[in-house]
Amino acid sequence: MDEVTQAVENLKKEWSQAVSQLEESIAAIKSCGKSGKGTEEANSLPRLNGSAQDALQLLKSLQFRLDLLVQQLPTFEEVQSGQATLESWDEQYKKLRASLRNANLQAKENIRKAAQEERELLLGGGEESTIRRRNLQTKAGMTSAAESITESLRRSRQMMVQEVERSASTLATFDESTSVLRKAEGEYQGHRSLLMRTRGLLSTMQRQDVLDRVILTVGFIIFSLAVLYVVSRRIGLLTLQRKLADAIRSGSLSAEDIVARAQPGPAAANVPAPAPPIYDEL
Repeated sequence: MDEVTQAVENLKKEWSQAVSQLEESIAAIKSCGKSGKGTEEANSLPRLNGSAQDALQLLKSLQFRLDLLVQQLPTFEEVQSGQATLESWDEQYKKLRASLRNANLQAKENIRKAAQEERELLLGGGEESTIRRRNLQTKAGMTSAAESITESLRRSRQMMVQEVERSASTLATFDESTSVLRKAEGEYQGHRSLLMRTRGLLSTMQRQDVLDRVILTVGFIIFSLAVLYVVSRRIGLLTLQRKLADAIRSGSLSAEDIVARAQPGPAAANVPAPAPPIYDEL
């Protein structure tokens, strides 16, 4: 079971226990004054109300803690169930508060009637009335001292409950901050792996760029050499053609000599020179 879900279940158990305690306090307040001891029970009423108020504050604290935990439940169905539980707790809290108010009204009415009966009994006179007055004064003093101590303890407990609520709120804030930091750490790890892959791709692209530059440079050099070679050969052929044309025009070399030199066979020295042309003087 998830930690948040387990915490919600623990809150539900604490809620049930606090509701049972508050219902017992309400029942005790409601029955206050019915036993005929109006003065004694009137002195114990603030203690009972203090206990009931502590239970109400505990219920309010449990509601606040549940509200914080509901938003952290892992599934949407559990969130909806937690919100429904929170609404039912709020309605139950309002009913218990109204029951406590009605119980106090009933207790005050019971105490008023019991005090009136005691007053009538005390005003009746006699030894029994005197002894009863002394006992009542003694019990009233002891009850007053006990009530003051109880009130002091109740205030101390209330302060401790408030400190616990603040501590719970602080812990919830810390838990939320921890979850946010964990998410940030996960995102950072994802970005880090992405950056590592990007760095590797950049290194590969840089090596490929250097290789492409080398290939382009070598290709350009080879192309330039080929162009120079073709140009030089072309210039040589043109020069040769020009020389042959000049020789033919000057008469130092005839077309037959060129053909004979171009054809394979014996050396040109073995070929008899052509007879000089004979001009008719007539």
